[in-house]
This record gives sequence, structure tokens and C-alpha cells, in this order.
Amino acid sequence: MKTTETCNKETVRENTIVRTSLIGIGANALLAAFKAFIGIISNSIAITLDAVNNLSDAFSSIITIIGTKLASKPADKKHPFGYGRLEYLSTMIIAIIILYAGITSLVESVKKIISPEQPEYTAHSIIILSVAVIVKIVMGFYVKAVGNKVNSESLVASGKDALMDSIISIATIVAAFVFIFTGFKLEAYLGLLISIMIIKAGAEILKETISEILGERASDDLAKSIKSTILSVDGVLGVYDLVLNNYGPDNFVASVHIEVRDETTAVELNEMQWKISEKVYKEHNIVLSAIGVYPSNSGDTKTGCIKRKITEYLSQYPEVLEMHGLYLNEEKNYLRMDIIIDFDAKDRLNLYKKIKNEISALYPEYKTEINLDLDINTTR
Repeated sequence: MKTTETCNKETVRENTIVRTSLIGIGANALLAAFKAFIGIISNSIAITLDAVNNLSDAFSSIITIIGTKLASKPADKKHPFGYGRLEYLSTMIIAIIILYAGITSLVESVKKIISPEQPEYTAHSIIILSVAVIVKIVMGFYVKAVGNKVNSESLVASGKDALMDSIISIATIVAAFVFIFTGFKLEAYLGLLISIMIIKAGAEILKETISEILGERASDDLAKSIKSTILSVDGVLGVYDLVLNNYGPDNFVASVHIEVRDETTAVELNEMQWKISEKVYKEHNIVLSAIGVYPSNSGDTKTGCIKRKITEYLSQYPEVLEMHGLYLNEEKNYLRMDIIIDFDAKDRLNLYKKIKNEISALYPEYKTEINLDLDINTTR
């Protein structure tokens, strides 16, 4: 259940994104009108394409607003984790729009290279373009900064696009001066360059968004912070297997394993789990959907010696990131543990089999059970 404080934060975030997007729409619409007018009277394909790009930016801001509004819908029976991932879909649509604008510009630029036209620049048009550059730079830094502050991929993408547009506009002005002083026409070739840059930007945004939708590894800083919070609860000896499922910006549902003494009662464990869930939600605004348990041998020097020996053995394999959950059961005659092998290891499965066989050989008197855990949020 979301607290009043959490709901207020989400409302502030939504309003900030909408307000920033509206500013972007207004600025881009004005710039598009000015540049289209200048492009037509000066017969400049580069300026006209730049105007089209500004228009696509304004449309992107509209998509950002729609995506943010839809993503803020409360969770329901069909979507119990909410609609936060719609923000990623809106960013994907923006990327597709950028790609379409780039491809269209590319086609038009090639046509102008084949059949060139004479551009006509005036002092007024160059001054207006220069003002547009300043507006784009200021808007780009502003939108990107707000996007980073409220964790909005759509705003960050729009900010990056605006900064790229300012570079393109500067290049357009340079081309104008080159034509005025030398008579050399760079228009169509500059339009080609602009098109390639637009396509590249769209492809990068699309790639990043698809990666978000697939599910990326959470930042080490966030994982360390959550683990530190859980470790601060009395009775927790270790924190492992932290899984953070992303359901939209700043919307995580997590699960984790904690290590506790094997003499801990069910009542004590239940109280511990309640404290952990409450503290993680209060400090990180993250819901813990499940808390698994690893028992730790209490006051057993033999287990301590085995753990040290296995840790020393595993140190020869830099690919092994962690060993945890080691537990020795003398009554049932088994030795159990989990190991995590780096995804970048050459052959993870063969290395796991080798380690399992060698540890089993070290302790033939026990049935050795070794589980290969995934390197989801192992902090270095």
C-alpha cells in the first residue's frame, strides 16, 4: 500500500514532467515556425529540415505527457504492479518518431544533392537562427536536468535531442556563412549529415529503451544501500540474492534472502521480516514481496573451518563472485551452499561443475549440495 508521502512524490514528479514538456512544446513550436519561414524564403533544405526536426521534438513532448499520464494510473486487478512501464513505451515511440524524421530528411537531402537549388540567406535569417541556437542550448540543459532529477527517460531523451539540435543549427549557420563568402553550397550535404545524426540519436534512444524494458541490472549503489538497510536489523547476519524488478521509473518490487542463526524461532523470524519490509519501504520506497532465509550454524567451529577452507579454495577462481548460505547438517549428513559465477566467465556451467566436483572431493563424508546462483545484484 502506498503512503500519502509516496503518492505526493509521484504527483509532484508527474506535474514536473508535464510542465517541462509543455515548455518544450511551446519552444519547439515557435522554433519550427521561425525556421520553416526562413527555410522557405531562403530556399534552404538544411534549415527546413531543422524546422521539421523541431516539430518532431514538439510532438515528442506531447507523447511524453500522454505516456506520463497513462503511467500514473493506479494499480488494478489486471495490472497489480501498476502502469509505470508505459513511460518506457512512450520513450520508444519518441525514438521511432526521431528515426522517421531522420530517414525522411535523408531521402530529401539525397534528392537535393542530385538536383541542387540556390539558397538565399539574409542577415535577419542568420540572426533568428542564432537566437534559436541559444534557446535550444538552454532548453536542452534544462530539460535534461529535470529529466535526471525526476528519473524520466523521456525528458532526458528530449534534452539530449535538443542539445544535438543546437549543434546542427550551428552547423547550418556555418554553412550559410560559407555560401555567403565563398559561394560554395553545403546545404544538401549538411542536410545529409543532419539526417545521419538524427537517425543515430533515434537508434541510441531506442536501444536504451528496449534494454530498460528487457530488464537491466540495478545500480550497485542502490543494491548496496538496500543491503545496508537490511543488515541494520538485529539478527540479520548476511544479505544475499537481492532481486529488483523494475515496473517503471522509481517503481521496484524486490525479493531477498537473509542469513540468520539456525536457532532463530519462527516468531523471531516473523518479527525480523516485518521490520525489514517496513524499513526498506520507508527508506527506499521499495516493496519486498518475499524474504527467503539461509540458516547459519550457531556456535559451530567445525563449520567455520570448512567455510574458511572453501573460501580459500574459491579464491583461485576470480570468476566466482560470492559464496553464501553455507550450512552444515550433521544429522542429515549434508553440506549446502550457493555460489555466484560472473556472467562474463568463459564457460560458467563447466566451471560450476568443476567446482562442485572438487568441493565434493574435499568433503567426501558429506552429501554436497551447491546451487549456482545468478549474478543479478551482486555488489563488488
